[in-house]
Amino acid sequence: MKRFIRFSVAAVILLVFAGTLVFLYRKSHQPSVVYQLDSPARMTIVKKTVAVGKVIPRREIEVKAQVSGVVDKLFVTAGQRVKKGDIVARISLRPSMLNVNAAESQLQTSKINLANQAADLERYKKLFAQHLISETEFNQFTMNFNVQKEAVESAENALLLLKTGATRNSGIVSNMIPATIDGTVLDTPNKEGAFIVETSTFQSGTTVATLADMNDMIFEGLVDESEVGKLKEGMQLVLNVGALEGKPFAATLEFISPKGTTDQGTIKFTIRAAVKLDKELFLRSNYSANADIVLARKEDVLAINEGDLIIEDKASFVEVETGPQVFEKRKIETGLSDGINIEVASGLKAGDKIKHR
Repeated sequence: MKRFIRFSVAAVILLVFAGTLVFLYRKSHQPSVVYQLDSPARMTIVKKTVAVGKVIPRREIEVKAQVSGVVDKLFVTAGQRVKKGDIVARISLRPSMLNVNAAESQLQTSKINLANQAADLERYKKLFAQHLISETEFNQFTMNFNVQKEAVESAENALLLLKTGATRNSGIVSNMIPATIDGTVLDTPNKEGAFIVETSTFQSGTTVATLADMNDMIFEGLVDESEVGKLKEGMQLVLNVGALEGKPFAATLEFISPKGTTDQGTIKFTIRAAVKLDKELFLRSNYSANADIVLARKEDVLAINEGDLIIEDKASFVEVETGPQVFEKRKIETGLSDGINIEVASGLKAGDKIKHR
C-alpha cells in the first residue's frame, strides 16, 4: 500500500514537470507581437456641428372664412399655384333662423315707417305749395323721408348678407374665399360638404386652405447649447435633405434664438437659415434635413488619428518607435479635432512612426 502511494505521488510530480516543460517550450516558440505603425500627415482639419431640423416656407398662411356655412365648391387642389385674389372656395351660407327672422322683421318695420313718411311727405308738399308751411319745415320732412328710405335699404342689405353673403351694390361676396398671397396650395383640410365656422374676435375660424411661397424657403433646426455660442449670423451651412440624398443645398444662417428649449433632457436653441434653391430640385415643405455648420477650420496642419492618443491626467501621449518594434512614450500638444483626426501642435514631426492603437 505504501509502495502504491509512493508510486502515485511520483507519477503526479512527473506529469507536472513534463507539463511545465511543454508549456515553456511552446511559449518560447510563439511568434512575437508585431504592432502596426501610423505616421503624422498634413491635412485640413474641419470642426463642425450638426443641426437637425426641417425645410419650411418662410411664409405659410392659413386662409379662413369670414362666414359660417358649408364648403359648397373648392376651386383649388394641393400643389396648385395661385395668385393673390384668386377664388379658393365658395361657401354655402347656413344662417341662424333667429337672425334671419329678426332681419326680416326689421325690414318690414322699416318699410311700414317708410310708407308713413311717404304719405306725410305728399301732404307736406301740398301744404308747402299753398305756402302754409315754411321751406325749413318742408326740408325737415324731406330729410326724415330720406333717412327712413336709407333705413329700408340697410335692412334689405342686412337680410341679403345673412342669406347670400353679399349686399346688392357692394360687389364683394363674403362667401367667396380669395387667396391672400401669391403662392402654392399646400393643403385644403376641409373638403366639399364640410361645415366651417367664421372668424370672429372670439375665435379663429376654420381653415379653408393653406398657402405658402415655395420660392422662399428656410431651414429651421436645433443646436445644442454647447455649440450655440460658436455660431454667428451670416455663417454658411450645408443642408443635407433626407429625401434628396447626395444633393446638398447651401444656406446662410440668419437667426439664432435668444432662448433655449428643453429637448430630451438637454437645452437646445432654434436656428433659421435662408436656403439657396436649386432650379432643378424642388424642395417640399417639411422635408427633414441636417445642417452642417463649420465652427473652425485649419488647413495644411500636421495631424494623427485621434485613436492613437493616450490620455492621462488631461495630457496627451503617443508611443513613438525608436527602433524596430521598440517604442517610447512621448507627450505631445494637440489642437483642433474633427472627431477622427487631431492636429499635432508640437511633439511630433512628419517622419515619426507611432504605434497604432
